[in-house]
Amino acid sequence: MSDLFKKYDVPAPRYTSYPTVPYWNDSPTEVEWIESLHAAFAADGASWSLYLHIPYCESLCTFCGCNTVITKDHGVESPYVDKLLVEWSRYLERVPELREKHLRQLHLGGGTPTFLAPAELERLLTPILSAVRRDPGDFEGSVEIDPRRTTRAHLEVLHKLGFRRVSLGVQDFDAEVQRMVNRIQPIEITRSITDIAREIGFESVNFDLIYGLPKQDAEKFLKTAKTTVELRPDRIALYSFALVPWIKKVQRIFKDEDVPGGTEKRGIYEVARGILLDAGYVEIGMDHFALPTDSLARSIGKGTLHRNFMGYTDHRTDVLLGIGLSAISETPTCFHQNEKVLPVYERLLGEGKIPSLRGHKLTAEDRAHREQILGLMTRGETKFRDSAEQADVTRFLAEPIRDGLARVEGDRLFVTEAGRPFLRNLCMAFDRRLREKAPTTRTFSQAV
Repeated sequence: MSDLFKKYDVPAPRYTSYPTVPYWNDSPTEVEWIESLHAAFAADGASWSLYLHIPYCESLCTFCGCNTVITKDHGVESPYVDKLLVEWSRYLERVPELREKHLRQLHLGGGTPTFLAPAELERLLTPILSAVRRDPGDFEGSVEIDPRRTTRAHLEVLHKLGFRRVSLGVQDFDAEVQRMVNRIQPIEITRSITDIAREIGFESVNFDLIYGLPKQDAEKFLKTAKTTVELRPDRIALYSFALVPWIKKVQRIFKDEDVPGGTEKRGIYEVARGILLDAGYVEIGMDHFALPTDSLARSIGKGTLHRNFMGYTDHRTDVLLGIGLSAISETPTCFHQNEKVLPVYERLLGEGKIPSLRGHKLTAEDRAHREQILGLMTRGETKFRDSAEQADVTRFLAEPIRDGLARVEGDRLFVTEAGRPFLRNLCMAFDRRLREKAPTTRTFSQAV
């Protein structure tokens, strides 16, 4: 396998969307974006998800690729909540279906959502939840938290408002690795907030771990994996560290020799994978694990596993609406991203506008390839549209097929067990935009 990791360790998208963001080239106008929401909600039984982005963090984690604002000034909380509520009210005015269609998922991400005080979280969420119809049988409220910045009061407020899933940023329990990524988080902090969440009544606890971080090696991460198993989270997101110093300049502080790559990096993942599988976790897609009792694992058997900008989720909705700085939204025909610069975001809201930065209107071909890539990412298989496409993809994947990473049966392409680590590479076969115009500058992180 080491030869395969060297061979296929090339830049590749993560495919949380298709087309991927660098290939968005036909932004909708505000009118077109609103029309795409109306069209999506016109479907029988249409449902939706809501994402709220809280960009603030008190300190910068050097591994992070998210859009953040670093500050210790909590005076920014209330004005930002005000802006979120203005944006929300603007959508309510223009898309009344948001009041009528079932809300299935509400997710708080960041940044650090628990940067907001418990009272500010309640002030933000109460009017939103009072205006919508939560799906009576299948609503999920989830929140990402930094255990160092989260109190019992935070979790009590969120639980009171209907949140039942909590995701803890952990990354690695090793002290040296934590120092390198500027995130000192003793295990006692993680253990305490995990216990408090369960005591309050949260039904699913997720740990975010990252492999490939500076100063990380297989021996250290073995201890992190074993510690994780002892704490027994219901879900684990085991992400590959995206080394992108041309985007995140703070990563330029890392020396090449400090960052494991290629075979060594994948070896770290495999060590953790073995521990998690032995402990009874189910491997999901390319970077998630869950206990068999968790809804994410059950979604595989039900055929509802989905992947979007938030990673893997246990079901798909017709609309994903993103509110807040840099938040991304999705309908069947359109992508939309909010402005990423806070003063500009605030100015656009003040002008009565949806605070748009960019987006993409999907062509019929885009939509077809999106479904094929989703099939590979969620089910490990996909269907060719016709014989010409089958011949083209088979030629493109000739070496991976010879190497036993994929196989063709009839009109379908299947990912083999050996091919699971190379999902990103296999998806590139259906990425027509990337194949027709490969980037001329560094754009994507390494596939392995």
